[in-house]
Amino acid sequence: MNQTVLPALPAVQLVRELADVGRQVRAHRKQQGLRIDDAAALISVSVDLLSRLENGAGGIRTDKLLSVLDGLGLALVIAPKDHALLQRLPSGLLADVV
Repeated sequence: MNQTVLPALPAVQLVRELADVGRQVRAHRKQQGLRIDDAAALISVSVDLLSRLENGAGGIRTDKLLSVLDGLGLALVIAPKDHALLQRLPSGLLADVV
């Protein structure tokens, strides 16, 4: 079986576009050893929705996005750009933010 090796993603990532979220979702799903159809069933979303999210496509409802993140053990954090939490992240993540 041929498996594509994905580059390692940072554990914490500044999201600049939906594709960033999609890469994290795919990486965490694969880390858990879940096929896309199994993950979709466990989270109660369609395979199509999960696939669109992983590929950075738009048109995904916020409640569905939050369900997927929660189902995979991920969290969405919103903070002011100058918040201390963001200041503690590796400098490369914030180079063009503050």
